[in-house]
Amino acid sequence: MAKNRSTFICQSCAAISTQWAGRCEACGEWNSIIEELQNTGVGSGPKATKASGKPAQLSSLSGKPEDAERIISGLAELDRVSGGGFVKGSTMLVGGDPGIGKSTLLLQAASALANKGYSVIYISGEEAIAQVQLRAKRLGLANSPVKLASETNVEIILSTLEHQNGADLVIIDSIQTLWTERVDSAPGTVTQVRTSAQALTRFAKKSGAAVVLVGHVTKDGQIAGPRVVEHMVDAVVYFEGDASHTYRILRAVKNRYGATDEIGVFEMTQKGLSEVSNPSALFLDQRDESATGCAVFAGMEGTRPLLVEIQALVAPSPLGTPRRAVVGWDSSRLSMILAVLETHCGVKIGANDIYLNVAGGLKISEPAADMAVAAALISSLTNRVLPKEAVFFGEISLSGGTRAVVHSALRLREAAKLGFTSAYSGKFSSEKTNAAIKLIEFADLLALVSKIGSFKDG
Repeated sequence: MAKNRSTFICQSCAAISTQWAGRCEACGEWNSIIEELQNTGVGSGPKATKASGKPAQLSSLSGKPEDAERIISGLAELDRVSGGGFVKGSTMLVGGDPGIGKSTLLLQAASALANKGYSVIYISGEEAIAQVQLRAKRLGLANSPVKLASETNVEIILSTLEHQNGADLVIIDSIQTLWTERVDSAPGTVTQVRTSAQALTRFAKKSGAAVVLVGHVTKDGQIAGPRVVEHMVDAVVYFEGDASHTYRILRAVKNRYGATDEIGVFEMTQKGLSEVSNPSALFLDQRDESATGCAVFAGMEGTRPLLVEIQALVAPSPLGTPRRAVVGWDSSRLSMILAVLETHCGVKIGANDIYLNVAGGLKISEPAADMAVAAALISSLTNRVLPKEAVFFGEISLSGGTRAVVHSALRLREAAKLGFTSAYSGKFSSEKTNAAIKLIEFADLLALVSKIGSFKDG
C-alpha cells in the first residue's frame, strides 16, 4: 500500500506549498498554512491509472433542450433569487454572516415544502436536534413533517440519504462542519470542505435531489474555504444584512438556472423572516423630503427596479487632507465624480470633507447611480433642496457627458408606482417611456449643476 504524502495548504486561498511557512506567499495571510495528508477521499477524482469503461455518448448542439424541473417553495423572494424554485439535481451554496438568518430562512423553506408533501431532510452539523426543534417551535413550524438529523460525518450522511429514497430537498448546515474518514485533516480545512462538497454534489446529480449547503464567511465577507467549492455548485447566494436594520437581502452571485445579481428582500421579525413585496417603499421609509443632500436613485438589482435614497454631506474640512467616507457605494467612483465636478463643471468641492451614504444599508454597484450621487453632492454643497417628487439616474463619463443606462422604462415605471412625477436622467435610450412621469434629460453634468442651482434654498 502506498504511503500517504503530506502537503501544506493555505486555509485562506487553498495555495499548496511543499513545506510549511509562517506566511502564505500567494495571499499574504499569516499562520494559515496547515499540513494535510494527500488521499482520495469520498467524491474525489479518479486515480492516476489508465482509463477504463465505456466511452461517453456524444451529441450535437441541435438537440431539443429540456426545462429543469423545479421545486417551488412558495416563498416568493426565495423563488425569485433561485430563478423560479430549487432545481432537482442541483446544489446551492448559501453564505452569510453569523446570526444573519441563514438557518431561519432555510428552515422556513423546508417547512413550506414539507407541508406541500415534498420529502425534506434537514441535517445540522452545528446544532443538536433539540436546538433545531426549539427554533422551529419559536417560528411556529413545529408541526411541519421535516426530517431532522444532527451529524457531521459525510459517510453517515450519505448512507442516511441513500436509505431515505426519494428525498426532494436536502439542507446541510453547514459545509464547514463536515468531515470524511478518508481525509486526515480537521473539519473546516480546505481538503475536508472540498471533498465533502464534491461528495454531496455527486449525490445530488445521482439522486436528483436538490441539495442546499450553508457556508460560513470570512472577515472579508467571502464564503470560507476553497473557491473551487463555488465552481462545483450550481448556484451561490449571499444572505446580507446589517445588525442595525431589520431587513435582510438574499443576493444571487452565480446561478446556472437563472439570472445573477437578483435579490430578494426579507424583514426579520419575532416570527422569523417575512417577505418584503415592495422593497422600494421600505428603503424610502422615514425619508426627510425637506433635507438638502438627499436624492432618490432609481436603480436596478437583477431584474427588479429599486428606489433608494442617497445621502451626501459636504462640510468644510479642518484638516490638510479632506476626509472621504462612503457607505454602500464605490469610493473610487466617488473620486471620479468629484474630479469631473471640479474639472468640467467648475465646482470647487475637493477641499471639503465628504460623507456619502446609501440609506438603509443597501450596497449599490451599478454606474447608473452617478447622477444621483452628483445631485446629492451639489445639493449639500449649495444648500439647495432637490424636488421631493423626482428621481435621478444616469451614468457620467470622464468628459462630463452623460450616457444612457439599461432598463430605463422599468425604473420609470417603479418611480411612477410610488408617486414620483419626474425623472432627471442622462441621454435616454431607445426604450419606450412611461407617460405617467415627466422625463428631464441632461446632455452633460454641467446642465444638471445649473438646474440644481435654480432650486430653492434649504
